[in-house]
Amino acid sequence: MAIKQLTPEQVHTMSLEEKDAWWLRNVYRGDMPQLTWRSGITGMLLGAFLSLTNLYIGARTGWALGVGLTSVILAFALFKVLSRLGLGKDMTVLENNAMQSIATSAGYIISPLFTSLAAYSMVTTSIIPMGQAIVWMFVLALLGVLFAFPMKKRFINDEQLPFPEGMAAGVVMDALHESDEREGLFKAKLLLGGGLLSAAIELLRDDKVMRALFALKSVPHYYDELVYRGGLAELLKRWGLAPALRGVPLNELTIRFDTSIIFVATGGLMGIRTAVSLLLGGILNYWILAPALIERGIIVPRNGHFGFGQITVWALWGGVACMTTSSLYAFFSRPKVILDAFKGLSRKSARDVLADIELPVKLSIIGVPVIGLIVVVLGHLWFGIAWWLGVIAIPLVFIFSLIAVNATGITAITPVGALGKLTQLTYGALAPKNITTNLMTAGITAEVASNTANLLMDIKPGYMLGGKPRHQALGHVLGTIAGLGLAVPVWYLVLIQGDVGRYGTEQLPVPSALTWKAVAEVLMKGLDFLHPTAKAAVLVGAIIGIVVEVTKQVTKNRFPLSAVALGLAFILNFTDIWSMFLGALFFWLLERRTARWQRTREQEERLIATSPGALEGAPPAPPVRRPWYALAVENTEAICAGVIAGGSLMGIGLTVLGVLVLPDVLEAASFGKALGQLLGIVPR
Repeated sequence: MAIKQLTPEQVHTMSLEEKDAWWLRNVYRGDMPQLTWRSGITGMLLGAFLSLTNLYIGARTGWALGVGLTSVILAFALFKVLSRLGLGKDMTVLENNAMQSIATSAGYIISPLFTSLAAYSMVTTSIIPMGQAIVWMFVLALLGVLFAFPMKKRFINDEQLPFPEGMAAGVVMDALHESDEREGLFKAKLLLGGGLLSAAIELLRDDKVMRALFALKSVPHYYDELVYRGGLAELLKRWGLAPALRGVPLNELTIRFDTSIIFVATGGLMGIRTAVSLLLGGILNYWILAPALIERGIIVPRNGHFGFGQITVWALWGGVACMTTSSLYAFFSRPKVILDAFKGLSRKSARDVLADIELPVKLSIIGVPVIGLIVVVLGHLWFGIAWWLGVIAIPLVFIFSLIAVNATGITAITPVGALGKLTQLTYGALAPKNITTNLMTAGITAEVASNTANLLMDIKPGYMLGGKPRHQALGHVLGTIAGLGLAVPVWYLVLIQGDVGRYGTEQLPVPSALTWKAVAEVLMKGLDFLHPTAKAAVLVGAIIGIVVEVTKQVTKNRFPLSAVALGLAFILNFTDIWSMFLGALFFWLLERRTARWQRTREQEERLIATSPGALEGAPPAPPVRRPWYALAVENTEAICAGVIAGGSLMGIGLTVLGVLVLPDVLEAASFGKALGQLLGIVPR
């Protein structure tokens, strides 16, 4: 069935109480099975498996892949097959939703292993005991849950932020489980078509796969040279046609087209205001500021080249400052929502119609200080963090969780890396010579903020489909147990093998941990390492964040820019920004064209109804066939969700294949090709 949602006008005009009452009447499905034994066990098993995938890929690339859509489709297919074999029945849509909450939590809970904990081990040349690592990550995950639910009232119930990845998961589940109806079947076909197209594009653009094919099949190698080995860029450079800004190649400024359409689909879900804000911030950063700073020697190259990493070292400070001030102002400028969240601590508020199904706010009020104290104690005993520095980390967690949720809610991107660096900067001032404190306090804030944002991302599809928030909170904890229970022993027993020297090697490069370690080592010198222009950028970014939010408030949310998106543009590469803008622009243009078509149809119907020849009691005219662009607008979520799901699934598969299989294939293929050329079997 079609997912019921408030219109933008209703979101802006209705009060929180009215929105909650509307959701309870029109969306909530409390009688449907949700967190059952089979959804819980399936989620934990899938989550444990996917956590292993993320564990190995994260250690090799530094990335933790989103697994929500993957688990949704896998669980649906599994129980559909079991149902046809007579071994069970189909999983309900809310069981699938509870399952994906568990699996997703298991997938991203293990990131400290290849970030902060790995960096700590490299700095201290000692391996943190396995039991300590499990307890530490579990406590941080619990703190994330407790921070998340007071924020849910504002970001999901009241502001109805899209949380694009969560929205995509909700649309996927709705289309899969309602495909027996005509509308659901049509959405499922759109999902399948978008997914297959995106998966095919991801397959064709993967350089390792194509190189393996070229090596094995001995097809013309010029395509491989031009597309994947930079031959085209070198050729244009020799001809003097390589585009540049102030002498810096556009490619090194991340200004280029990407053949992937995953971020185009993300832009389609995000909306034109956010996309325009991202584009403006990206143009300011990559087209204006970065080339000027490179020309003046403020941004320096690495190995003779510039790139995203070198630019971000300067750009992230102003961007994070903009997100910080805008998020804080937006949050505290609406005290009624905050006060409503904390009402009824001793008794249930008569106005809170969701009190019996939401996670009680009292649990967060009591739990945050208790779990926060446990974090402070463990940080002092295990990592040598001074008591007062540990206590300061807890309010920082709230601030950075607020920023992370806001950014994730509008773009599906959680700026964990930037927030971790901001924490490192803060503790660089508070404890300038203490590298272990710098690393582990950054780990506290970044990981809890990540857990908070990701939990709300998981809750979004449950809110769309009418699920119980309490079930998803419990599912998040179950997923944490599943991920830690399998991934941590594998990390210690299989990958590390008791040797801290394996960190930073070809077998276990842990690039994210190396970045954390490098920032901490730089900050040991104090804050003087920041260039004066970066300090100025912090001040300007902070002012812009407040000005934009005040303007939105004065204009009653009609101001067309988003401060969070403006700041976020400084820590994303321009390729992704451009792709998201194109997606948002495409669907915005379709919306405008559809609106014109609808107005024309309404005028024609009025003319027919009022014409002299109109007969009273005449049968209604047959329904008008809607044009393709109107269908695209009505099914934007389904189309974009299919593209995101197909591309993500193929991306995960190719990443695993590239890490585990393709290096050996490429080596064998290159040897076989060389041998074939030597024997005259394969042409040179």
